Formats: sequence, C-alpha cells, structure tokens
Amino acid sequence: MKVLFIGGTGTISMAISRKLLEQGHELYLINRGNRNAGLAVQLPGTGEWNRPKEILVDINKEEEAAKLLEGMQFDSVADFIAFRKEQLERDYRLFGGRTRQFIYISSASAYQKPATDYLITESTPLCNPYWQYSRDKTEGEDYLMKLYREEGFPITIVRPSHTFDERSVPLGVHGANGSWQVLKRMLEGKPVIIHGDGTSLWTMTHNSDFAPGFIGLLGNPHALGQAVHIMSPESMTWNQIYEVAANALGVKLNAVHISTDFLAAAGGGKYDFTGSLTGDKSNSVVFDISKLKRLVPGFAPVKSMEQGLRETVQNVLAHPEFQREDPEFDSWCDRVIEARQKALDSLQQG
Repeated sequence: MKVLFIGGTGTISMAISRKLLEQGHELYLINRGNRNAGLAVQLPGTGEWNRPKEILVDINKEEEAAKLLEGMQFDSVADFIAFRKEQLERDYRLFGGRTRQFIYISSASAYQKPATDYLITESTPLCNPYWQYSRDKTEGEDYLMKLYREEGFPITIVRPSHTFDERSVPLGVHGANGSWQVLKRMLEGKPVIIHGDGTSLWTMTHNSDFAPGFIGLLGNPHALGQAVHIMSPESMTWNQIYEVAANALGVKLNAVHISTDFLAAAGGGKYDFTGSLTGDKSNSVVFDISKLKRLVPGFAPVKSMEQGLRETVQNVLAHPEFQREDPEFDSWCDRVIEARQKALDSLQQG
C-alpha cells in the first residue's frame, strides 16, 4: 500500500510507521522532520532498509503543501495531529480525490461522560461537557461523516483510548512535563496523589498493540464510513496502576486519595483536571472491541497493562532524556496534600 501520515512519529503513530515499514509498505510522512531521524527498518530476509519518504512541510502552510502533493495519489491518508474542524477542512481540500481512504484520529474521551451504560461501544453517544478537546474531536467526526454521506468522501474514524509507549509512564494526575515527577516523588518516599478513591477502572494500550489494529483498517473497504475504537480489552483500577509503577521502581507506594472535584478546582488555570479527570480518567471505562475484531480478525493485544507499565518504568529509568523534572507540579502536589491534611486536622480537633 501507498500510505501517507500527517505526523507519523508521535506516541500512537510511531509504532504504526515502524510496522508498516517492516511489512514493506510505501510510507510517506508529512511533518517538519524533527523526529524522522532513525525511522528505518531492515526488511526481513532481504537485508534492505525501508525508510519513509519525507514531505518536509508545515501542513498548516496549505499552499506550500498542495504544491508538494501535486500529482500524488494514496491508498490511505491518516491525520494524527488534527484537533479542530478547520484542520480537517484543510485536509479535505488537500486530499479530496487524492486518496481511497482518509483516517481521522479522534478520541475515546469523546464518549458520554458519565456513561449511562458500563460497557462502551462505538454507538455510545458522543457527549462530553467537561473537556473542550473531546468536543472538538466530536465536531471533527460530525464534519467528516457529513462529507461521507453527502459526497462519498471515504473516511474512517479511529478512537484511541489511553495509548502509551516506552517514553512516558501513563498516570492519572501529573503536570505539563508528563509523569516523571510523580515517579520521582515515589522514589523519594513522598506521597503521590490518586484521584478519587482509586477504584475506578481504566484501560491503557501499548502502542505496539495498537498498531496491528490500526493497520488492519488501512485499505479495508469495510471500514469506510465507520467509527472504530482501538484499545486493549483489559482494565485495571487506578490503585492497581500506581501499585504496579511503585513496584517497578522497587518502592512502597505512599498514596493520598483526593476527590476529582477538589483536584479540578485546585488546578485553577494551570492544570485542566476538569477535562482530563472529570471528563475522562475519573470515569470507569470498559470497552467492547467486538467491532474491531470483526473488521480486523485476529486482533489480540499481547502486552498486558502490567507488563507495559513495568517495561516503560524501566526504560524511563534507563534514559535520563525521558526524566523531565517539574518542580512547579511537585510544589503544587505538596500544597494540595498539605491543604487536605490541615482540613483533616481541623475536623479532628473540633
């Protein structure tokens, strides 16, 4: 297949890009080339290297991109970095009539919050009043589905849940620099914040397991006009997730449970926990992936959440470049935990 990715080197897309190259497909990447270096694989049994073909341009410079794409046709085009409707309008202008399939990366966070049924399927309503990111994804889906119905634009919508790779440990409450500061607090014996009582269920998927599901949709005629979520069917509580991380660090977890509402209020303008927690991670999620299995027979994640978490912790420990400290978030955690303790002390004294 001849495939083009807008992006192609992020958490979700990097594993897909590598897998496509391993399988011998012709892969084009539109991006600014910041992370393309080293994205090459040796084809099994041939000794030859397969590398992506780079189209180095800022996709937002539409006229420049259009000139570079002139005369090109693709089997599939996927945009991994579109967040708003106007970006998809640009994609339609660039790729309408240029591809047999256009894949939009939406988000499982767009599903109804709170859900009216414990089991989430692709027919679960898209209604998230707490997170603008999710509402923007829904608006993008609506725009593309309208194009499919009215003009036959060959779209497929993919809804990932919490997908991670070896560079960052997926945790619930963290700052702008990712989760390293939370791991550092664990290593120092400091308390770490878990939202709510930690018993809500969550699903995480390693990008190496996400990739086969996504690739199975590429060029798949049965996927046209469809929305499909891709994730592991496994769920763990947040308490279990943090325990696995602490065990992988070889330390005892010192958890402090704080209500999501309080965290959302305490985040102020610095941390959007109303969106990321109230509108996403504080809700129990159990996904039905039977639609994906029908479209991609044999899809079966092989890396358990525990295994993926442990491997990622060890990789982060081994690579200082992934250890981005966040003293501002560290101080915020201390203040929030101190405020909680002062409230408890006051009540006990009364």
